[in-house]
Amino acid sequence: MATMTHEEVEEKMLDMLEEVCGDEEVRDHRDEDLFELGFLDSMAAVELLVDIEDEFDVSIAPTEVEREEMNTVNLIIEQVEKRL
Repeated sequence: MATMTHEEVEEKMLDMLEEVCGDEEVRDHRDEDLFELGFLDSMAAVELLVDIEDEFDVSIAPTEVEREEMNTVNLIIEQVEKRL
């Protein structure tokens, strides 16, 4: 995969999160806990991890990171970028 800019990763992740969460409002809550806000639950989180692997060719196992390391939009983007 060609190197992606932060903006490209960010836009793809926002699109994926909007689709998985089923709500465009997720874009407005970049640093808030997506689980507490009701945007993500355990099943949606696993779906997101599968989508991340498919889209970015990076694997993030559910047991690999603590929920607190991946519970906001910006933290999810950070975890993806670390693995690109």
